[in-house]
Amino acid sequence: MHQAKVDNLPEELVRSAEDDQKAEQEPDTNECIPGISTVPSQPDNQFSHPDKLKRMSKSVPAFLQDESDDRETDTASEGSYQLSRHKKSPSSLTNLSSSSGMTSLSSVSGSVMSVYSGDFGNLEVKGNIQFAIDYVDSLKELHVFVAQCKDLAAADIKKQRSDPYVKTYLLPDKGKMGKKKTLVVKKTLNPVYNEILRYKIDRQILKTQKLNLSVWHRDTFKRNSFLGEVELDLETWDWDNKQNKQLKWYPLKRKTAPVAFEAENRGEMKLALQYVPEPMPGKKLPTTGEVHIWVKECLDLPLLRGSHLNSFVKCTILPDTSRKSRQKTRAVGKTTNPVFNHTMVYDGFRPEDLMEACVELTVWDHYKLTNQFLGGLRIGFGTGKSYGTEVDWMDSTSEEVALWEKMVNSPNTWIEATLPLRMLLIAKISK
Repeated sequence: MHQAKVDNLPEELVRSAEDDQKAEQEPDTNECIPGISTVPSQPDNQFSHPDKLKRMSKSVPAFLQDESDDRETDTASEGSYQLSRHKKSPSSLTNLSSSSGMTSLSSVSGSVMSVYSGDFGNLEVKGNIQFAIDYVDSLKELHVFVAQCKDLAAADIKKQRSDPYVKTYLLPDKGKMGKKKTLVVKKTLNPVYNEILRYKIDRQILKTQKLNLSVWHRDTFKRNSFLGEVELDLETWDWDNKQNKQLKWYPLKRKTAPVAFEAENRGEMKLALQYVPEPMPGKKLPTTGEVHIWVKECLDLPLLRGSHLNSFVKCTILPDTSRKSRQKTRAVGKTTNPVFNHTMVYDGFRPEDLMEACVELTVWDHYKLTNQFLGGLRIGFGTGKSYGTEVDWMDSTSEEVALWEKMVNSPNTWIEATLPLRMLLIAKISK
């Protein structure tokens, strides 16, 4: 059992091991030299395994996404498993993305991985956590001093102990730089940490955030069980009050719905889709085709950090959301109505694939080292299934379904629509 007196902050602050993580670089811009780069297609037979698809069928709320995996992700991240189809040839789905003289070509491929195994319901929530927060103007850093917890729930009922650690997020910006965590303290219900978790963030932006601290048990198989959480609204936090800089005990609470999921206006996207069948040499009927996605502009995007906005759009074709399949527009700054005029082309679609695939478009605000999710679309048939497997990302709205149906039924024709952006439950991305 670990015990320590932590009435005063230590002189040397312990930096989280994740403080030095580097976030994804800023989206591509028009400074790229026009051209085409290719990645060789790779045959893959793993699509024929339904068990793998079942493991990948769930999308995860952005707020909960990283609980059992430390892979790099964006703020709300992407899904990760391939187009589930039985291939008879080594041909694979490829994509072509172009915008104002910028073109890139890559193969859509990636590995299958489990999305999420965090446990939110099997352990009771009890106990308290002691911590303090402060903003250091000279460093432009938020410091979260995690002191200790007491009377936590026991994950090991027989031995009455847990292996707890504390994880912190800034919400709604849960990006790679937004997650910090302490070390795991084993075999105790009263862990002592005395760690400082630091966030490099401007004070003005901090006022738009909420600080979430959650306590987790991590077992020998690296599975995580939720033990409780505390959330502070930093918009109304009085940073000049010395009492707010002192260590305080907070009761742990059950998981609450993240603020980012509140129903609100997230703006609209004006776009057009086109399906172009491709007849193979010597055959009368087309065997595969291209899906063209023309992202024209977004309208009335929300401002999450004052008057600043630097937005871009990502596209993936579910169920294949490996990094190689992802395409981006350039970033457009200083406007809530960005014009992109960016066309993305995905090749290798058989007619039956159109029934199973879904175009996921997400809009992000890029700021320094983080990307913050603004809203998105999922354009498909919205059947709830893909290649016979139930998936929760096949959740298109009636407007999104109508656009996809018109595209499928009107080949070689641009079908235009203006659709409202919405919050998405998004799964993880593979390497």
